[in-house]
Amino acid sequence: MPQYWYNVNTRQVEMDAQSGWKELIGPYNTREEAEAALARVHERNENWEAQDDQD
Repeated sequence: MPQYWYNVNTRQVEMDAQSGWKELIGPYNTREEAEAALARVHERNENWEAQDDQD
């Protein structure tokens, strides 16, 4: 089964890692999950920042 990766430099989804690891977020099981990678990263960062503010 292929894995999908989001490339932060090209802003494209790659099927199976084709770029360097420093450029990729993943792996994901579907192209759709990989396409939403940046949104998930931003959401998690906001949640962590909110938790830090509460401490």
